[in-house]
Parts: sequence; structure tokens; C-alpha cells
Amino acid sequence: MKNSELYKKTEAYVTTLFETQPNPQLIFHTIKHTRYVVSKCAEIAAHYQLSDQDMLILYVSAWFHDTGYLFTTPALHEEESVVQLKKFIEPLDLPEGIPNQMEACIMATKNPRHPVGLLQEIINDADTYNLGTKDFKTTNKEVYEECRLSKPNIDRKRFDCGTLDMLKNHQYFTSYCQNLLTEVKMKNMKKLEKKNKQRKEQLLAEKVSEVSPTDSLYQISEKSGTTKGMQTMLRVTSSNHMTLSEMADSKANILISVNAIIISVILSVLLRKLQSDPYLTIPTLIFLTFAVVTIVISIIATRPKVNLGVFNEEDVQNKKINLLFFGNFHKMELLEYERAMKVMMQDADYLYGSLIQDIYYLGTVLGKKYKLIRLAYTVFMIGIVLSVIAFAIASVYNGSHTPPAAGNTSASPF
Repeated sequence: MKNSELYKKTEAYVTTLFETQPNPQLIFHTIKHTRYVVSKCAEIAAHYQLSDQDMLILYVSAWFHDTGYLFTTPALHEEESVVQLKKFIEPLDLPEGIPNQMEACIMATKNPRHPVGLLQEIINDADTYNLGTKDFKTTNKEVYEECRLSKPNIDRKRFDCGTLDMLKNHQYFTSYCQNLLTEVKMKNMKKLEKKNKQRKEQLLAEKVSEVSPTDSLYQISEKSGTTKGMQTMLRVTSSNHMTLSEMADSKANILISVNAIIISVILSVLLRKLQSDPYLTIPTLIFLTFAVVTIVISIIATRPKVNLGVFNEEDVQNKKINLLFFGNFHKMELLEYERAMKVMMQDADYLYGSLIQDIYYLGTVLGKKYKLIRLAYTVFMIGIVLSVIAFAIASVYNGSHTPPAAGNTSASPF
């Protein structure tokens, strides 16, 4: 198949995808944006006079790079775009190596962007070409409207702060775009920075505006949730909980060790003395019983509990699973867990809510653990006291009932 025919077939295929798989949540990442990226790829590629094969790789990759938005979440759209690409090129019998390069070009547009080679640099610059043009104001508004559909709690102020951070970290990779677009991009950034400057402090203290008054008390806003104060609070609280857990395990270990020694002494020494000193039987049984009970309670306090270790995509979408606790994912495949984590990291409320859940459940486990350890120490203390009293009573009672020794009777006068 000639390249010109493949170009037409690619355009028709992707256009049909957007028409037959409409996603009402897409405002910016539409077929219009895809055509824009394709045209900018052609513009940049013309400057570098690419070969026909490189043009084919770049052209097809540009058409498919955002098709994943039609089928999955924004965080995973690059991977899904590769899936859609494979469906298209599989029957085409392209030369070896070309499909892999197409896939690599698409994945190179995933943040953080680290393109390798000219083709990947071109598709990245084409994908963000609008940042360095006068169209930025319009496209930024479209991106905000699209973002608000998937994250209703985000407002324009918070979105613009995120956009400003993105512009500061963004770079064009090709010399062509660096020379052509950097100056206008800096102007766009300064305009946005000026717009955000006066409302920055207001944003840090702002509650999420689109939830009920009651819910807003418990909602973590995207900006306030990422302040250093909150991060420090979560980190210190979690660290304190872990320290308390280690202390509890250490206390339980002391009880287990001490009582294990007591039991070994009783079994090896006292039990043999019971044959000659049967009055020690009851005190020994008391001592042995309380030692065993103490060990059992201490073991229960430190015995780990492991969950099923699996979750499904619906749990992640509905924020019903805490991905930070190993018990919820230890049986999952790495790829599935990685995808779920990326979804969570895109949602500040889900991310910090999971951290709060983690601290809460650590606290509940600590509560049960310290309650059992307190009980174990109480049993151990009572056992020691009762055993000492029992040994004392047994010794006194045995001493008062010991018969006189033979040979102490009075001599007969006859």
C-alpha cells in the first residue's frame, strides 16, 4: 500500500472512531485537536525534511495519539491509544520496526515527557504547539471545560494555577519550535501569572465551591491538599503511628519472651519437685496458667491480618479502595496496580483521602493492639501476685503440718 493511500485510510479510520464513539466529556481533545496536531507535525517535519518512512510513522502516530480518550480515563489514554493503533495496523503488514516506532511516539506524549529522537520530539511539540500561540487563551478555556466535566469540584482559579505550573515546567524539544514559539509562550505565561497573582492566597484557603455546605467540611481541595503544612501533618502522623506500632510489638515480644522462660523453668524444674513437694502443685499450676494466658493474648495482639488483596476497576473509579495499604493489592498484577495508582494520583481528593484512611486504620489497629497488650500485662501482673501469694501460703501451711523427726521421743525409766 502506498503512503498516500495509507494516509487517507488512517484519516478516515480515526475520523470514524470519533464519530461512532462520541465522548460528551471531550471539549478539547476532539477530532479538531487531532487534525491540528497532524497539521503541526507536517509543518515541523517539513523543516527537517524527513524521509517517507519517518513521515509515515509520524503521521499515523499523530492521528492515533488521542484516540484513547474515547475509551478510557485521561490518565490512561496513551496506553489505550496504542491499543487502537495496533487494531488498525495489524492487517496492514507494515515493514518490521515501524509499528514499534509508532507506539513509542504515542507513549512519548505521556507526562512526564522525555522524547527520544527527532520523531518523538516533533509529535510532542506538535501536541503542545498551542501553548506558544495566540490561541492559547481559547484552548486553555476548552481544556478547563473538559477538566471540569471529569472533576466537578475544580474551579477556574485552581485550574489556572495548575496550568501556570505546567507552563513553567514545559519545554519545546525541537529547535524549530524553540525559535518560533518560546517567546509567545512566555507572554502567555506572564499573562496567566499576573491573573493568578492577586488571588493566590485566596485559593489556598478556599473550600470547594460546588459541594453542599456539610460536605465541604470534609472535602480536600486540590490546592489546599498539597500545601506543605498538610503534607507534613500527614507524614508526621503516619510516622508516629508506625512508631507506636513498633513499641506495641516490642512490648508484646517482651511478654512472650519472659513468659516463655517462666514456662520452661516450670516444666524443667518445678514439675520434678512436685513429686517430693506436692504442696507446690497448686501454686505451680496458677503460675503456669497465667503465663500461658499472657503469651496467648500477646500473640493475638501482634498476629497480622491480611485482606483478600484484589480490587477491580469499579472500586478505583468509585474511590472505594485504598491503594496505599498492601492488603488491598498484594495479589494484583503490577500493570493493573500501576494503572490504578495513576488514576488515584490524578485526583487530589482520592489521593489525600487514601492517606487519611491509611492513618485512620493504623489508629484502629493500634487501639486494638494496645488494648490487648494492656490486658496481657494485667494478666501477667495478677498471675505474678497470685502465684507469689499461693507459694507463700503453701510453704507456711506445709511448715505448720510437718511431723516431728524420728528419735526425738523421751527415754523410758525402765
